[in-house]
Amino acid sequence: MTKRLTAIFLAVLAVLTLAACGQGETAPGTMGTMLAQVFEERGKADPSLDLTDLGNTLMNDSGLPIDGEVTPVEPGLLMGFGNDEITGFAEGVMFAPVIGTIPFVGYLFRLDAGTDGDAFVQTLKDQANPRWNICTEADETVVRREGDVVFFVMCPQSMDEDGGDGTSDLS
Repeated sequence: MTKRLTAIFLAVLAVLTLAACGQGETAPGTMGTMLAQVFEERGKADPSLDLTDLGNTLMNDSGLPIDGEVTPVEPGLLMGFGNDEITGFAEGVMFAPVIGTIPFVGYLFRLDAGTDGDAFVQTLKDQANPRWNICTEADETVVRREGDVVFFVMCPQSMDEDGGDGTSDLS
């Protein structure tokens, strides 16, 4: 009888432990962190994923309430970085909403073989200009790297019309 009670107790304890662990996982708090999480999941699952396909997934399949487009980019002047050229990547795509007044721009870069990935990430962080959009300013900048692919986004924290403070995130 004691062995049976011990086994039942351990089984219940295991179930409660798993339930408690699951509660520690929270949904990303902002649009940028949600997109970064999708990027990290996809990047780990398939490091050779086509950047255009990944950009389309981020814009169209991640639950964003806006229509977006993905376009190839080449090293040089890129939207969101002022007059600073961004170089060191072999392939790149920009993903953004089709509505130009939303303070949102994202990029995926596949680094050149000789590029220092950490230095490239730091350059993006240093050169990012959240006020690149004449009408509005991005709330957050998120940069992540999985292998030779770098994710970058400047965006509102959410797409709610009322950001909770009486102002519109879409204005």
